[in-house]
Parts: sequence; C-alpha cells; structure tokens
Amino acid sequence: MFKNFLASSLMLALLPVAAAAVPTSVVAAESSMSGMSMEHGMPEGKMGADGIPYYGAPDLLAASSLVAAGGAAEHFSIVAALRSLAGNKIANAEVLKLTRQYGPGKVASFVKVQNFTVDEAVRDAVAAGVKFPAPTLSGKTLAVRITKHGLEDGTYYEGAMLDKLVTHKIHEAVMASIDAQYGAKADANYHRIADQAHYDLAQALGAKTVKLAAYH
Repeated sequence: MFKNFLASSLMLALLPVAAAAVPTSVVAAESSMSGMSMEHGMPEGKMGADGIPYYGAPDLLAASSLVAAGGAAEHFSIVAALRSLAGNKIANAEVLKLTRQYGPGKVASFVKVQNFTVDEAVRDAVAAGVKFPAPTLSGKTLAVRITKHGLEDGTYYEGAMLDKLVTHKIHEAVMASIDAQYGAKADANYHRIADQAHYDLAQALGAKTVKLAAYH
C-alpha cells in the first residue's frame, strides 16, 4: 500500500528544512518511561497517549469526513488532512515545528504510521460490516469535532480520539497491526507526535483551553 509513499520525500517537498537534531528533552522523556507498565511501546492510560478507553458508539460521520479530508480510503495522507483542516499556512508551519522538535526521521515515521492507521482502521471497520455515511464535515468544523473526541478533562489523547471515531475494539486491532508491521517503538512515536500535533492544531484554531498530554 505504501510502495509509492516516501515519507522523507514528502517532507522535503512540503518544507525546505534541514535535518535537525532531536532535542535532549525528548530523549530524556523516553528514558524516563522505562520503569512503567507499557502497552504498544508507551505507558498505559493517561501516562501514555490512550487516555481512558471509550466503549460507546463511534462518530462515523467524523471518521468518514476525516478520511475524505486526507484524500481517500486506502490512500490517506495526514499532511493533506492537516491542510484541509487548518489551511496550508498552519499545516506547513506545524510540520516545520514538529520536525524541529522531534527530528525529521521521527516525523517521517509519524506520517507513515498515521497514514497506515487510518487506512487500516477503515479496512477493519468495513470488514466488520460498518457502513460509513457520506462525508459532510470539513475545515475547522471537522478539526474541532475530532479534537473534542480526544479530550479527557481538557487534555488531548490520540487513543481517546481513535476510540470515538472507530470504536475501542478496532483501535486496539489497528495498534496490534502497527506493532506487527512497524514495531511498538514506531507505534509509540506516532501517538507521541499525534498528541503534540492535535494540541498545536487546537491552539492554532483558537482552542486555548486544550491541554497537552504528558506523553508528547
């Protein structure tokens, strides 16, 4: 599925940014997790990026609209989705900011795994008989709705958002697929950067009360 996708080329095409060293704060944060109970390469619950599991009905309209914002099923692009949600200026600035914060290698991995996550979630949902409605949400309206789904006590968690878009069961199945294909470390990296990216997006769109998860 990703044979035509080169994350590093995408990054270079999007921004003429030189490779940056990963800040020592990120390395220190990773080291501090070594003694905790881990799942998918990261601490469980609110110490990681999953938050508290949600077992209710999913928001299939938001899910289908997010897929449409990123291109199409089987060919989702988080960069395209970010541009659709927030506009080119904010999207380009965010990719630059994340690249400086985490380093180009980790951001390229985040992009690849995020794209895989959406495509795999859609495949699993369709295989389970889920019927997605036609997408009708876009832009800031969709960005706000997705971000709200990730909030627990005002803090954004990527896992909470996934639970509410596609169900906790499908979310966990997709995480297992990520671990199998890319490794738990890449899974954790995806969640870590997603927490930061959604927080940044909320701030850029004026949601100043949204808080940043400890795992970022």
